[in-house]
Amino acid sequence: MIKSLDRIISEVDAVEDLSAGLNIIVSRVSEMLAVDVCSVYLRQPDTENFVLMSSVGLNPEAVGKACLASDEGLVSLVANRAEPINLSDAFDHPNFRYIAGTGEEKFRSFLGVPIIHLRKPVGVAVVQTKETRVFSEDEVTLLMTLMAQLANIISVSEISSSIKEIQKGKKARVLAMRGVAGGTGIVIGTAVTSQVAISLKGICDREAQDQQTEIDAIMSAIQTTREEIKSLSNKMTEHLTDDDRMVFDAYVGMLETGSLIDDTLARIEHGNKWAGAAFRDTILEHVRAFEDMEDPYLRERASDVKGLGKRVLMHLLDDAKVKPKYLKGTILVGEDITPAQLAEIPRNKLSGVVCTKGSVTSHVAILARALGIPSVMGVSELPLNLVDGRRMIVDGYSGRCYLDPPRAVVREYNRLIKEEDELSESLGELRDLPAESPDGAIVKLYSNTGLISDVNYALESGSEGIGLHRTEFPFMTRDRFPGEREQTELYREILEPCAPHQVVLRTLDIGGDKALPYFPIEEDNPFLGWRGIRVTLDHPEIFATQLRSMLSANVGLGNLHVLFPMVSCLSELDESIALLDRVTKELQDEGIMVTKPQVGAMVEVPSAVYLADAIARRVDFLSIGSNDLTQYLMAVDRNNSRVADLYDELHPAVLRAILQVADAGQRTGKTVCVCGTMASDPAAAVLLFAMGIDGLSMTSSSINRIKWVIRTIAKSRAEDLLDKALLLDSPGEIRKLLNNALEEAGLGGLLRAGK
Repeated sequence: MIKSLDRIISEVDAVEDLSAGLNIIVSRVSEMLAVDVCSVYLRQPDTENFVLMSSVGLNPEAVGKACLASDEGLVSLVANRAEPINLSDAFDHPNFRYIAGTGEEKFRSFLGVPIIHLRKPVGVAVVQTKETRVFSEDEVTLLMTLMAQLANIISVSEISSSIKEIQKGKKARVLAMRGVAGGTGIVIGTAVTSQVAISLKGICDREAQDQQTEIDAIMSAIQTTREEIKSLSNKMTEHLTDDDRMVFDAYVGMLETGSLIDDTLARIEHGNKWAGAAFRDTILEHVRAFEDMEDPYLRERASDVKGLGKRVLMHLLDDAKVKPKYLKGTILVGEDITPAQLAEIPRNKLSGVVCTKGSVTSHVAILARALGIPSVMGVSELPLNLVDGRRMIVDGYSGRCYLDPPRAVVREYNRLIKEEDELSESLGELRDLPAESPDGAIVKLYSNTGLISDVNYALESGSEGIGLHRTEFPFMTRDRFPGEREQTELYREILEPCAPHQVVLRTLDIGGDKALPYFPIEEDNPFLGWRGIRVTLDHPEIFATQLRSMLSANVGLGNLHVLFPMVSCLSELDESIALLDRVTKELQDEGIMVTKPQVGAMVEVPSAVYLADAIARRVDFLSIGSNDLTQYLMAVDRNNSRVADLYDELHPAVLRAILQVADAGQRTGKTVCVCGTMASDPAAAVLLFAMGIDGLSMTSSSINRIKWVIRTIAKSRAEDLLDKALLLDSPGEIRKLLNNALEEAGLGGLLRAGK
């Protein structure tokens, strides 16, 4: 059964048209279950009605016409219950509704299974037979399994079909896709598809700018792949027989002459497609041909062709000649966008980011916020191959993005953007004022940075220093570990402009979703594995070099604070402090007049919360990393869009954990700062202020927004809200409480687009 399911999914995924995909589904399912009818009904977004979109067994003329209201018939009942309905005789059920012209009167049994995408029923699959019978449990579970796997493909195909209607000049529905708000703000711009992560369906459609350039590029990529495969074959001479190595010869042969090359060139010359799209279409055509073969061995060769295609495309996308041009108003769109990809685009050209994966605390979302760029994460239904070059709106407040928005939508968002600009201009007047509440309580507001260019922006924003500088970015953008002198110069460029204000340099924090290209860490569960302080303690040569560089950069300035990440036990902290003491003495012995800086530990795993008092007694300050702390407390992978809705920093458990750390800081007389996304959330900032948190570190663009909150709401009022919040059971209730309070205080413009 698994092979049959994989084959259907592969076939559906290979076609670009929703209708063709649904036809494959109903045809294959009717064959697998040996039924007389298999139909798919899809819910229409505008009316909520269910329309028959494809069928084997019912009258073909009814397809696209037969319709049931959202509360009508067995189909609607299946969707509304979100569970299968299995009937031996559908006519006997009180909800049965006959649709004239479908020919359904001949079929008695009924099995309906909901098609659910992101918790919402988007359609129903129905199978029927002429005789009365109850479908077996195996038949029910098979249909459920197939629909569960196809739900996202159907949703993406539906949007793809709407885009193609727009391309043909036909009127289509407003294409609004929902994800998770990654960074606040609004932008109207042009989508540019990121294509570093190779998948055939992810290769975007766009026209060739110069056909000969595209031909040269694909032929070069094919030649490189041929040489690569020949080299692999030669390396295997000692291990494989000549017969076994014939598979490599077959690959080379496919890339030397024949339809693979000829069809690609024809698509460039006659279809005016760029090289990537032309080669993608050719590969998919060959893959479908193999998958349609009856012989199991030949059918398996489809995966070989697909793998070969991916290898060629990988080399093609490395060719600078085919890289996209970034114009002003670029919205970078992709599956997994890396910090390095963001850095490739000139800052004055990049306006927004949209990812089909990830969540609010993915590192690309964090970096986008640091750059003040609106972003939406986890838009799983976005068809990446069709969005390149299309107009797009990114709403970082609601977590929505719009493709080819109609004039009315553009007009409304232009109005909201104007109001946003007016609000930002008025908040600029707060730049040089302290974050002091009406009743005299003060909290320090710092900037999070990761690039040297961020520092100037931080200074201009009215920040009181750097609460967290992520030192890993220079490590991630190089092909080797940076040396001691190189790091010293980098850190000096950060410390010197900020003096005398504090700069918190976090030591190297790699692992999890932050990998170094030259130092791969491959683990089954990287977020619970070798990361943060665990890596650097295991490699003291790397750790000591970085600490020496930090200390040397601080000579004559005295504003360095060193922060150790991912501390989960006291021994890790003790070893780190001992190493810092050692390198301090070594540098002093070398005649370099370094001084021991302020030392802090990050509280971002549950064990550190319970050890907060003991940790605080060993350091000068505590820094709460609310992103990872929430992830670990909630058992939610912050890069997984499927569980992104469960991630909420206002969860009662998260609030109680942070309160526990704040209390530990007050008992030991040590300052406590929050440096995660929570610090830039106006609602969360109210509670953190009430808890007695000493500092909030955030993106520079959020400084004046949070300052407005602190200067408007008295601490006594914040403490009252904290008491009420701690009595509530869900993050939704807590956010509603806080948002209402912000609205009442005249701060509603911080919660939504516009004022």
